[in-house]
Amino acid sequence: IGACDWLLSLQVAIDFTASNGDPRNSCSLHYIHPYQPNEYLKALVAVGEICQDYDSDKMFPAFGFGARIPPDYKVSHDFAVNFNEDNPECAGIQGVVEAYQACLPKLQLYGPTNIAPIIQKVAMSASQEVHTKEAMQYFILLILTDGVITDMADTREAIVQASHLPMSIIIVGIGNADFGDMQMLDGDDGILRSPKGEPVLRDIVQFVPFRNFKH
Repeated sequence: IGACDWLLSLQVAIDFTASNGDPRNSCSLHYIHPYQPNEYLKALVAVGEICQDYDSDKMFPAFGFGARIPPDYKVSHDFAVNFNEDNPECAGIQGVVEAYQACLPKLQLYGPTNIAPIIQKVAMSASQEVHTKEAMQYFILLILTDGVITDMADTREAIVQASHLPMSIIIVGIGNADFGDMQMLDGDDGILRSPKGEPVLRDIVQFVPFRNFKH
């Protein structure tokens, strides 16, 4: 199968942990300004608009992690941003933007910053794709996060397992945190290994600090 025969499926994951700051406060990375997009929205649109040109149906599943969600306010690390777990898809990048803005007032930002669950969720979709005859879909998971992840061992394990599947991960660092751990996940400085020492089959992670590119 040639590379051009693949259909891309872009999936988005947004960090709703408390370290982002209270969305009602203008210092928060999640602050919804009436006239200008916050850094999450800028990054989402910048990357999403490029990727959406390659996504055939322009329907994007969007997930959140690190928040307490209604109705029972349990912490979730892989909830649908539109709160429809059966169909987390949003129509176009604009649909993701609208779902994000609508969900913010309903959430309690919390923590910790665990990203392994969302990697595993998308990996499950990619795995199902491989096990059907027409394995033609390639999954791109765009993770927008403000900082240091707390489940590094599980994340390394999840990435190693995902490297066997038709998927890649783009991590965009939002804000001014120390993103040293993210550089390690990227694998550019050496081969990423699981905690048991298993190497990635291929380098599937690209990390970008948004502050270096936002202008």
